[in-house]
Amino acid sequence: MNNSDELELASIQARIKAFVIDDILMTVLIIFVFWELFTKNNTSAEELLLIMNEFVYQIVFIKFVYHTFFIWYYGATLGKLFAKIKVIDNDNLGKVSFLNAAFRSSARVVSEMLFYIGFIFAFFNDGKRTFHDMLGRTVVVSA
Repeated sequence: MNNSDELELASIQARIKAFVIDDILMTVLIIFVFWELFTKNNTSAEELLLIMNEFVYQIVFIKFVYHTFFIWYYGATLGKLFAKIKVIDNDNLGKVSFLNAAFRSSARVVSEMLFYIGFIFAFFNDGKRTFHDMLGRTVVVSA
């Protein structure tokens, strides 16, 4: 996109929809990857939490790769594609570079670990930008 007059910021509702879809997809993927651990020996809820804690770095890595790749390659995660929104570079209004997608993804994972505080930023600025949008130098627009 070269003309900023054509851009419309993605609504908070569309971003929430994309977030929920992506979180469901990540949960299904993580269950698939760790299925054998979840199903062995009638695992209790407490044991399941302990297993998840043992693999926190792997889960963070899966989320990082998912968000980095999809934002860099497609400009949107699967949830964003479904919600008809996309992520663009804030400076040139074009495709997000791999490095900026990685910065954005890293900040997103940190925001999740800190009780989603970075997501709240979107409610308090004109560009509806989250902490990870700011760090990744991106903006989310309607597709």
